[in-house]
Amino acid sequence: MCGRYAVKKSTLLVANSLVKKNINVDLEQDNFNCSPGGKYPVIKSATNGKYLEMTTWGLKFSWAKEDFRPLHNARLEGIDTKVSFKRLIVNSRAIIPCSGYYEWKKTENKKVPYYFTKIDDQDIFLAGIHDNGQFCVITRDAESTNSEIHHRQPVIIQKSQINNYFNLNNNAVEFLNNISPPKLKFYEISTDVNNPAKNDPSIINPIK
Repeated sequence: MCGRYAVKKSTLLVANSLVKKNINVDLEQDNFNCSPGGKYPVIKSATNGKYLEMTTWGLKFSWAKEDFRPLHNARLEGIDTKVSFKRLIVNSRAIIPCSGYYEWKKTENKKVPYYFTKIDDQDIFLAGIHDNGQFCVITRDAESTNSEIHHRQPVIIQKSQINNYFNLNNNAVEFLNNISPPKLKFYEISTDVNNPAKNDPSIINPIK
């Protein structure tokens, strides 16, 4: 799964260079603790080109009951058959730019947070879906090394593949299944990340 992520100013500038229009995105704003329920920059596509827009993380549908918990992740497996997602993966695809993401390893007594980045330190683009000002990150089974920490990981696509993902003539599920996940690295970080209000660069410092 993907429960938190970071997006640096440098990543936002790259994301903004890929779109035609920016809607209310502050390109000078680092965010080291993007958490479900918050608003974050998301790349979307329209007939007149791609745009970057602040969007709430977590899908809650109009038909859902009052106590329905917003969905911040969607499994790639079966996304095209589930009632909640099948329309969105066809028509409402999204890309979530980030610099790295967090995952927690369950131990006997606690959960230990780790920070994941690409092995080459390049920007990360997560595949997602969006609806009514909200978005959701698509996940898949974790690669063998990453599964030491958690059995799921977000679906990551290359910058050069973004237009192919947005091409509605392409079957999104087939496209994503055929992508080779990039090599990632990870290290243990402080439990400060557990507090959504904690938002500064020290969060991603490795524990010595």
